[in-house]
Amino acid sequence: MFGFIKRKQKNTPETTQSTSETQTSSNENVSELSHSLEKTRRTFADGMADFLLGKKNINSELLEALETRLLSADVGIDATTTIIDELQNDISRKAITDTDALHAKLATIMKDILQPCEQGLDTDSAKPFVILVVGINGAGKTTSIGKLANHFKKQGKSVMLAAGDTFRAAAVEQLQEWGQRNSVPVIAQGTGADPASVIFDAVESASSKNIDIIIADTAGRLHTQDNLMDELAKIKRVLAKLDASAPHETMIVMDAGFGQNALHQAQQFHDSIGLTGMAVTKLDGTAKGGILFSIARTLKLPVRFIGIGEGIDDLKPFNASEFVDALLE
Repeated sequence: MFGFIKRKQKNTPETTQSTSETQTSSNENVSELSHSLEKTRRTFADGMADFLLGKKNINSELLEALETRLLSADVGIDATTTIIDELQNDISRKAITDTDALHAKLATIMKDILQPCEQGLDTDSAKPFVILVVGINGAGKTTSIGKLANHFKKQGKSVMLAAGDTFRAAAVEQLQEWGQRNSVPVIAQGTGADPASVIFDAVESASSKNIDIIIADTAGRLHTQDNLMDELAKIKRVLAKLDASAPHETMIVMDAGFGQNALHQAQQFHDSIGLTGMAVTKLDGTAKGGILFSIARTLKLPVRFIGIGEGIDDLKPFNASEFVDALLE
């Protein structure tokens, strides 16, 4: 694995133990990620092993093969060009002379691309902290809300859910099931109710009950894309009547398997309503996990969480270094 160089410090039994525990935790996280990202990892690690095996010279043919691997994993043209150009520059300067050095440099470049997206969600800036969750149907939006509730409860936070996707009865029922599973209250009205009204009522209720975090579901598809964006803009306007800074997070849930199409959809949401963060789901079921690099280059939005499995604990805070190590280990 590849890590960043840290300044040396005097080791005491306490600091040695702490460092060891941190390293162990990181190793376990990378191992879990590597297993979950198996389909994407094959493209990177196994694919690299195939074309690096036995090669003593670093040449243009090898870089072309690497470029193909990156593009096939949906890393995107911009990020791929950055990676190949930096590798080519180091090769020209003789800073890279063998495949081990190439592998190490590749890891460093990839981490540098993703690092700006590694921004954890600070929910202590408001109470209740309002998270508006958006995204198209099928991306795993409602399920992700249930997993977010579990994540925040484990942090000791009180959570409330708002069933703002009133256009699908199944969405309301699904959110209520997640509420029961997490033992958190769910504010809901009948199918066809005004989503803005549902979410407004939920925030008022959360305020009166001193709830820390409220997570609001929204519709993923209305009659037209314009209708959907207008509805989301209305929700934001109504929330502002309670708190000018609400919602405090507008998070899109994006299915990694949709690749560049998902990126285009996220861009539309961002242009229309202004996103502040992302949760990228279903990374365990696709070979297109490189989409995170496209996100970093194109949207430049924080990736708050990544979904690496179907379990309730499989929505993880995004760690750029561990993600790259898992892909390349």
